[in-house]
Amino acid sequence: MRNIKLLIAFDGTAYAGWQWQPDAPTIQGVLEEKLAVMTGEKVTVWGAGRTDAGVHALGMAANFQTGARIPCEGFRKAFNSMLDPDIRVLDVTEVGDDFHACHSAVAKTYFYNMIHGREPLPSERLYNSAFRGHFALDTMRACLESIIGEHDFSSFEAVGSRDPSRPGGRGAVRRIHAAAINADPHCPGRVLFSITGDGFLRHMVRNIVGTLVRVGQGKMSIAEFQAVLAARDRKFAGPTAPACGLFLQQVHYDPLP
Repeated sequence: MRNIKLLIAFDGTAYAGWQWQPDAPTIQGVLEEKLAVMTGEKVTVWGAGRTDAGVHALGMAANFQTGARIPCEGFRKAFNSMLDPDIRVLDVTEVGDDFHACHSAVAKTYFYNMIHGREPLPSERLYNSAFRGHFALDTMRACLESIIGEHDFSSFEAVGSRDPSRPGGRGAVRRIHAAAINADPHCPGRVLFSITGDGFLRHMVRNIVGTLVRVGQGKMSIAEFQAVLAARDRKFAGPTAPACGLFLQQVHYDPLP
């Protein structure tokens, strides 16, 4: 059996997320459907993570095992000829048996697009979230120092996404390697938030963004943001930011510098 790695980009607008569902279109489901046609096999495609409904990706990684002798470039061309234009397979490589798109990953980078202080253009609405008023970016940026390093991110985890009483694992503890928020110099009123970590809880990035927005709007202080993180309780954080602004930018497999 060969182990094949995929690099995938997709517009998540029309999909119920990555993970297969019996009654809704998903990225995993569509890829497995096309692979069945190509190989005549029932193949499971393992993704680097589970993106939510409406979330996009520029660099999702996945892998699958197959006995088919189709060349890697043949897989890429076949995928892109069969898939709708909102999913593209950018690269296909054969990897060792020990590679797993999720378990082999050492970190992921996400970014989130925000529009503030103006109405979003029609072409922006599916890939940016719009928020009222103007942001105090320096205040938002100061909050990011609080989340760098290893912390319990229970305050930014979706309620009910994990059984906290389950033994083993690392619970809600994650390590954030880098985080930044900057104005887009080429697009007035547009802000880009980026974050790299060794893993993310369900809705974690979107809940951090929703809380940072409250800071930027003057509804929460830096000290209050820090208190939210320390509280380890979702009820103290801000609202979940809409899915449309979130992109999985890159999955890292080599150690970070």
